[in-house]
Amino acid sequence: MSFLDTLRQWDKAVTCVDRQDLPEALSIFLSIQEPNSKIYFDIGCLHLLNQDLDAAEKAFDCSIRKDEHLAVAFFQRGITFYRKQRYEESLADFQHAFKALRGNQLIDYKALGLRYKLYACEVLHNMALAQAQLGNWEKAQENLVKALDYKTEAKLNLIDKALQSTLKQKPFKPVEFPSNVLFKPNKHYVAELEKKDYLGKAKVVASVIPQDEFSGFAPLQPQVKDGPTCPKEPEVLRALEGEPHTVLFEFVPETSDELAVVPGNIVFVLQKGADNWASVIFNERRGLVPYNYLERLEISLASKQNEGIPRPPNRAPPTRPERKQGLRRDDSSGSAQVKDEESSNNSLIVKVRFTFTFAVSVPPGSPYEILIEKISNKLNLPSTAFTLSLTSEVTGQSVINANTEMESVWSCASGRHITLWCGTKEETDGKPQSEIHFVALHSYESSNPEDLNFHQGDTITLLSRGETPFIWPDVSQIFRNTVICPRILILIRILLFLFS
Repeated sequence: MSFLDTLRQWDKAVTCVDRQDLPEALSIFLSIQEPNSKIYFDIGCLHLLNQDLDAAEKAFDCSIRKDEHLAVAFFQRGITFYRKQRYEESLADFQHAFKALRGNQLIDYKALGLRYKLYACEVLHNMALAQAQLGNWEKAQENLVKALDYKTEAKLNLIDKALQSTLKQKPFKPVEFPSNVLFKPNKHYVAELEKKDYLGKAKVVASVIPQDEFSGFAPLQPQVKDGPTCPKEPEVLRALEGEPHTVLFEFVPETSDELAVVPGNIVFVLQKGADNWASVIFNERRGLVPYNYLERLEISLASKQNEGIPRPPNRAPPTRPERKQGLRRDDSSGSAQVKDEESSNNSLIVKVRFTFTFAVSVPPGSPYEILIEKISNKLNLPSTAFTLSLTSEVTGQSVINANTEMESVWSCASGRHITLWCGTKEETDGKPQSEIHFVALHSYESSNPEDLNFHQGDTITLLSRGETPFIWPDVSQIFRNTVICPRILILIRILLFLFS
């Protein structure tokens, strides 16, 4: 059970107690799954009112087990033991209650939700009564004398009557907990249980329309007399250019003038061509999308009922229509042009898979130089820095170079489309194209495990050139076997510092 449910049931049970409906309150308390020490205390008090001493004892045991410093719980269990004539256990609980007071005159439980003050003199009064029942009249008198030190003016008569009874060795009445006084939940927490309408309900203050009771939120409309009986159609999309369409299937562009869309996007069709391609605008970008990937979006009053956009159908996307000389994206003017130079009938679309995928168009039967030039311009890399291949696995037969017969390459095209793979030469060859060798002039012993040890005369192959600047070694280590004048040594260090 959550904290809110516990709080709600607790408040409901306390309300039943205020209405004197004790059985209903007890049943609600017992339905709480994980009661705290205060709720167990309330359950024990209700059992005590019903004279069910065994159930009251168990409830107070649980309350003390939850909170060992709840003095009022010890006090109530002591009264329960006194009614069961178990005076020794009653005396022990009263002593625990007095110990929990920690020398204070009283404990006010109002801050914890209980309108009751437990006085130290009343606890000592009941301790004296338990000792009197056990026949220890002298100790009972000592506790009553001690209670005079903690007495208040309102409790003075009670202590005096008990002292007179002990002198006559007659028992006296115990101080009992008041009935129908229970721990209540925090009123601030209870107030938060109910939902609150902080905004309130709006109302029409002034309107030109007679008996206008509409007070919701809507776009501003001119208020004129004798207006249309039916509400106007939404005019949200009138300010946007083109007709709204919903994207049904994902479309991956293959040329630079095509636009990538995914199912659920809303695009605005500017113009539809005869080749089933449409010039659309999406997120302030213009491009071409197959029209059979789209569905017209109807904006009507039916859509106002929160019907939302229908989910894309779970079926395979249609085939990509062939591009004819028709629509082309024009970013400068923002309108569709009737021209398409790159996707004419006499061009091939070459999709290149690099670290990213891009596409270029070349005339059919183009030589290797034209293809490599277009790809080089697209990658901003020299043609010698990468290689082309017909397959993802680079082999001797699949590599495309200046000696390759391009007719065999273009014969692999399907539907004026072909896919090639591109990689840098270091990745395809597995080693640099040209190796640089050095000869060690001196021996070097590394001080770090990642450095290389070499001896004079060893041949060293350069694998790569790092960006970390060279740190000049100590001059005294270089010339450790040479006797040099200190002034010359200082001059050499200055020159090394200037050139480093």
